[in-house]
Amino acid sequence: MLQPYEIDALLLSLRVALTATIAGLPLAIALAYWLARTQSRFKLLVDTLIQIPLIVPPVVVGFLLLVTFSAEYQFGAWLQALGLNPAFTWIAAAIASGVMALPLMVRAVRQAFETEPAALRDAAKTLGVEGFALFRRLSLPLAFPGIASAAVLGFARALGEFGATITFAANIPGLTQTLPLAIFSASQVPGGEFAALRLAILSLVPAVGSLLVSEWMHRRHLRRIGRINA
Repeated sequence: MLQPYEIDALLLSLRVALTATIAGLPLAIALAYWLARTQSRFKLLVDTLIQIPLIVPPVVVGFLLLVTFSAEYQFGAWLQALGLNPAFTWIAAAIASGVMALPLMVRAVRQAFETEPAALRDAAKTLGVEGFALFRRLSLPLAFPGIASAAVLGFARALGEFGATITFAANIPGLTQTLPLAIFSASQVPGGEFAALRLAILSLVPAVGSLLVSEWMHRRHLRRIGRINA
């Protein structure tokens, strides 16, 4: 039987990871498409900024988010005046997780766009399909496996986020304490190894589940395009 705090941590982790993935995936698709197609001089700069969460300690990302949303600065003060400042709430955990997951999602989707055959785009353009219609009718369907992979990677990364979350959202049981934070708290208590082990095993359930869903979606796509038999 699961304990109430275990259920709370699991449900909160799922809520945070789903929110981070759903909110971040459209942005990841837009950024990936721009990076895959643009010849802008700012391409390298934008790509570097996107990848920063992968190359700095997560606690740095959490601290920067905390400073950005602080009421001492203009943006945070503006949110505070509107009653929307997310710091030390579950939304802060979702933002931190989303920021950490975004580079992985962008990379997966970008690779899918970059492997799109140029001949198909040229053929579509000769038929008068250009601009957003080309993206919607050709690029997006062809990139579906990459988008599905990005969603799974983003969800898994958001599910396991620790450093940025504990810095920006804190470790408040029932409010911001996701599974990684609950495991950390249990491991810090003398004799809490068994509780930490239970939480660690529990964290495998959504992680493995997301991989199974990803494989199902991938095989369904392959059947749809005739790569494998039904």
